[in-house]
Amino acid sequence: MVASYTDDTIKTLDWREHIRKRPGMYIGKLGDGSSKDDGIYILLKEVIDNSIDEYMMGFGKSIDITLKESFVEVRDYGRGIPLGKVLDVASKMNTGAKYDSKVFKKTVGLNGVGIKAVNALSINFIIRSIREGKMKAVEFSQGNLTSEKRIVKSDEPNGTYISFIPDKELFGNYSFIVEYIESLLRNYSFLNAGLSINFNGTRFFSKNGLLDLLNQNLGTSQSLYPIIHLKGEDIEVALTHGRQYGEDYYSFVNGQHTVQGGTHLTAFKEVIVRTVRDFFKKDFDASDIRTGITAAISIKVEDPVFESQTKTKLGSKEVGPEGPSVRNFINDFLKISLDNFLHKNPATAEILLNKILESEKERKAISGIKKLARERAKKASLHNKKLRDCRIHYNSNKDGREQSTIFITEGDSASGSITKSRDVNTQAVFSLKGKPLNTYGLTKKIVYENEEFNLLQSALNIEEGIENLRYNHVIIATDADVDGMHIRLLLITFFLQFFPELIKSGHLYILQTPLFRVRNKKKTIYCYSSTEKLNALKSLGTKTETTRFKGLGEISPSEFKYFIGKNMRLEPVIQSRDESISELLEFYMGKNTLTRQNFIIDNLRVELDELEEEEV
Repeated sequence: MVASYTDDTIKTLDWREHIRKRPGMYIGKLGDGSSKDDGIYILLKEVIDNSIDEYMMGFGKSIDITLKESFVEVRDYGRGIPLGKVLDVASKMNTGAKYDSKVFKKTVGLNGVGIKAVNALSINFIIRSIREGKMKAVEFSQGNLTSEKRIVKSDEPNGTYISFIPDKELFGNYSFIVEYIESLLRNYSFLNAGLSINFNGTRFFSKNGLLDLLNQNLGTSQSLYPIIHLKGEDIEVALTHGRQYGEDYYSFVNGQHTVQGGTHLTAFKEVIVRTVRDFFKKDFDASDIRTGITAAISIKVEDPVFESQTKTKLGSKEVGPEGPSVRNFINDFLKISLDNFLHKNPATAEILLNKILESEKERKAISGIKKLARERAKKASLHNKKLRDCRIHYNSNKDGREQSTIFITEGDSASGSITKSRDVNTQAVFSLKGKPLNTYGLTKKIVYENEEFNLLQSALNIEEGIENLRYNHVIIATDADVDGMHIRLLLITFFLQFFPELIKSGHLYILQTPLFRVRNKKKTIYCYSSTEKLNALKSLGTKTETTRFKGLGEISPSEFKYFIGKNMRLEPVIQSRDESISELLEFYMGKNTLTRQNFIIDNLRVELDELEEEEV
């Protein structure tokens, strides 16, 4: 029966109740920290953004950040919040200084919402402002005021201090991944040359902005020509080409990493193609010009319009109330600056031309194969036995798109268990028939010649790039044995070789499944390591039964649902900035069998759990 619709049905929530009731409106999603866009990182970013805005306005040259398990603190040395407004800034919606463009120009903070979200979603939240020898401090729990101290004298330098602990009542058993935070801070340093960010004893600092970003993420050995670095008022661009496949872009607006791109990135890609065509006076195919490109663009605009509070995609059409469109702004700068650079650097222009011609030659060579492969994939999609699709996809506008997931499994037994226990709305399954091909050193031709790779590419919808990726989480689900590990490496090699942006954007994961089941008549505990098994045995006492899972196919569908539900354990595949992908693949996946064999022998370790040690 439908409940009666009366006056009592209409509710008005206060600011903290609304944020805690609908956190997705403010931080995108909750998550447990395994994904770089999980809510705990958005909370940290919201705090840091305010400190960055101070630096952009010319106040404070350093930011100190400390992370101890779940406790986070951020201290900047800007102007400090006006002491009479510290409480309001932390607890009154739509309160802030970012509405006054004379005080804060071209900042990422816009709506006076972010810091309130951090407050409401934290079990403990402290904010202190030090300004002209005086300090004001306020403390909250879940958005409720717990302590407000009077203004006192202070000999600390001006600035703002904020500490918070994300609320486990909302985020569950979360944990911060340091690599995600370091990547965020590294980008902040690239976009704010001269700013020193100190994180747990590590300093992030950049002198050359986006030039440093590309050098650290690409590596000069992978560049076909020296990085083109162009700077203008409110715009900075860096680009080069390598021998990798695909396109790799880093886009920023007012210091915000717009991972989903937007107006500015679309314009940037179009202008590069148009400018190169005009310079060489040839109508090259756009894909030939952009294949292998690694580029970054940063623009600063007043009153940018983002498509959500998390600010991952720019929707602005205007630079300012009376300014040119973003498209024209980028076009006007790039068509002159890039054209001038190519005229002044004929050696770079020649290398670029040869790269375009090489891409054109390869594209034409496999065009016939691509056509046949697409037709084959189209027929297979009508009844694709390898893919059990879900209803909600990442490239749709449906609620739940962030949870859209595909499991890549080995064999029918594993895929059968996952298929029967999955959430059909958001979880798809792609079944491999065995060990995939080692693609290291092969050209993209193999993606179309190999039916399995072609169908996987088609299922993910990444042939033309990851802008229309169908699943937010691409999860490799293989057995925790030697063969399973080998399949993982082969799949990671495939993605690194042909679709590296899938990994760089944080979409690829490894599914962790339990190795042991320990149970008695009253309770069952699933264990992911020997240590967890030992703790479970101690917890359950005598008369326990221990089962060792040798493969995913041994886990029944009724059990599997617990491992791919809300308690699913995922290990993200993270690419370190210190790793050269070409060298990494050459060593581990190349033909240096003897060298690799000696490496394995020299580094072989045998680990026994505590029970086995006792037996020994």
